[in-house]
Amino acid sequence: MSGRQSRPPGRRSGGDVPTLVGRAREGDPRAVARLISLVEDASPRLREVMAALAPYAASAGDGEGAQVIGLTGPPGVGKSTTTNAIVGALRRRGKRVGVLAVDPSSPFSGGALLGDRVRMQDHALDRDVYIRSMASRGHLGGLSWATPQALRVLDAAGCDVVLVETVGVGQSEVEVAGLADTTLVLLAPGMGDGVQAAKAGILEVGDVYVINKSDRDGADQVRRDLRSMLGMAERPAEAWRPPIVKTVASKGEGVEELVDALEQHWTHLVDTGDLQRRRVRRTRDEIEAIAVTALREQWRGVHEHDALDELATEVVAGRSDPYAAADALLERLDGVDTTPQGT
Repeated sequence: MSGRQSRPPGRRSGGDVPTLVGRAREGDPRAVARLISLVEDASPRLREVMAALAPYAASAGDGEGAQVIGLTGPPGVGKSTTTNAIVGALRRRGKRVGVLAVDPSSPFSGGALLGDRVRMQDHALDRDVYIRSMASRGHLGGLSWATPQALRVLDAAGCDVVLVETVGVGQSEVEVAGLADTTLVLLAPGMGDGVQAAKAGILEVGDVYVINKSDRDGADQVRRDLRSMLGMAERPAEAWRPPIVKTVASKGEGVEELVDALEQHWTHLVDTGDLQRRRVRRTRDEIEAIAVTALREQWRGVHEHDALDELATEVVAGRSDPYAAADALLERLDGVDTTPQGT
């Protein structure tokens, strides 16, 4: 089998981080699962995990690392079925594949059905396919907050391609475009008309467009609408031209052509340097998100500060305004420990 690294027989994973990372590098699925669980649970060992994985980042290892492909689109277009079909096509090409399928969390119980994984049981026994369902846990944008770190785990574990399937919540689900090397947008006949195709949102972020269920009436019209929309976009002559691929994923029709398009985009990214630029941009976003989270944690005691009540009273009485009060609060808290007592 071709790929970045062959897998040895499974072993029992150790509990300490260096052992887990070593086992994951060898392809032990239990170690990979444990590391991603540490990420999802925001374990106190998360910093240690990320530090241990850093030497195995793409730029520090064999070059480009894993191609991250994001799949997004409205509910009902067949994202899970398409993901399953792509995995099969990639495996026939000798690729080791990771899948992160994000499912919506219940706003009441916090749980998730994790049904996307159920639809991928064709590959459940393949040791060169790792499938992980992740609950969104209220995170907006179609992803889980832990997705970037989970991608680092799968990259270090030697996956050639990682597929990230989003929740499927409609046009606002564009966060995946900032996370993936290649964004695949799925549509299907009957999901909207030409006006729908021109709306802002997920139809502006695609590198490859897929019209799934193309054996249904209206597939050609969807294709014409997409072509019209893409034709209105101003692009430099050397820019990537997003292809439109028609598939019937449930029957495997058009899937090989789709994977060809994904590989062509990957080649374009590497040859033009866009891959490095995209990855620097998304890592900037990741660092910023971690820093903002740390600041929020550091300032979680502000709500209990006496100055906040005083300033709020001033604003209510009309003697100040919210912006001036916020500036005053920052001045008072500058250099003050804002952590509540007892934490």
